[in-house]
Amino acid sequence: MSTTYKTDFAAIKQQFVLPEGMIYLDGNSLGPLPKATSERVKTCIEQEWGQELIRAWNSAGWMATPTRLGDRIARMVGAEPGCITTGDTLSIKVYQALAAGLELRPERRVVLSDSGNFPSDLYMAQGLLQSLGEDNELRVVEPEAVADALTSEVAVLMLTQVDYRSGRLHDMAALSEQARSVGAITLWDLAHTAGAYPVRLADCQADFAVGCSYKFLNGGPGAPAFIYVRPGLKEQVRPALSGWLGHEAPFAFDLDYRAGHGIERMRVGTPPILQMAALDVSLDIWDQVDMDELRARSIELSQLFIAEVEQRCPALRLASPRAPEERGSQVSFAFDEGYAAMQALIARQVIGDFRAPDIMRFGITPLYLDEGDITQAAERIELVMRDEEWRRPEFQVRAAVT
Repeated sequence: MSTTYKTDFAAIKQQFVLPEGMIYLDGNSLGPLPKATSERVKTCIEQEWGQELIRAWNSAGWMATPTRLGDRIARMVGAEPGCITTGDTLSIKVYQALAAGLELRPERRVVLSDSGNFPSDLYMAQGLLQSLGEDNELRVVEPEAVADALTSEVAVLMLTQVDYRSGRLHDMAALSEQARSVGAITLWDLAHTAGAYPVRLADCQADFAVGCSYKFLNGGPGAPAFIYVRPGLKEQVRPALSGWLGHEAPFAFDLDYRAGHGIERMRVGTPPILQMAALDVSLDIWDQVDMDELRARSIELSQLFIAEVEQRCPALRLASPRAPEERGSQVSFAFDEGYAAMQALIARQVIGDFRAPDIMRFGITPLYLDEGDITQAAERIELVMRDEEWRRPEFQVRAAVT
């Protein structure tokens, strides 16, 4: 039996479009559609864009939307008001934050990260450091070795809080404190914790953070990213991507760039208004959620999922930390034929995903999952494994997106 919470998870589940018979365990890749989203986007298209046209930048408040949504996200990630703005993609925001962090430590040349970081973050770091010159180094260590590698050589510690494959959770507070003790800047990627875990950016005194809104935040495919800058830094960081909308006075049309005030300077290009309308609706749901209760419920469901799958499917090996306090809101199992097994499972209407080389990954999202869903999912996984359905030829063919 689940604990009684102030957050009404059963009522929240009814606010999502969930195809009948489907158990959706992939919200850590793409969140499902809130029922209210279609009407809100329709209004944005037909009334704001359709009737107001260019006037909607003022009359519908489009220009202020990125920072307004940033303040809504701030509660979920433990950030101070006025320290988050939204827009662009996560990779762009990684580049912005990393470049700004490096400029704050010009005498240092090392960016420290770990092998559990999402590859795109590492790619952006590699490209930036290559542009800055051969003296710069991206130093990648095993997740368990980060603390020992955090020395006075490090300019920026760049980590994803939760490993996208295993769900392993970094201790943000401890590593941020250690980084401060050696004079390093911290940059946290919250792609797998925003909306899944009670992040506490202000309490941890993180310097920068970035994240996406299409996963646990349910903003839809292509939903905007966000960037956080600590209050003490937001008036002094230089935006390496000095876009028009990050200018102090965009409509003065100066030929020289002057950074805007505070978090506004981290804006780059035109905000994706239709996507932001969708995200705005999703954040209405999050206003109903207590983040600590979300975490407790996530642990309940994750523990149940692990117990059920291990009992039914001995061929699957737990790839996530067993202790719930050491992982985020996903559970991963390793299986040599994991891709084909996941395709067979999807055919049985349980949606998870696969990460090379052998990880079957399942997002545990209390907003629209309950004990019945978890038990049914384990039962269907058991059928796939028991009958070796993954051996069927159609499940062996790799799609472009896994």
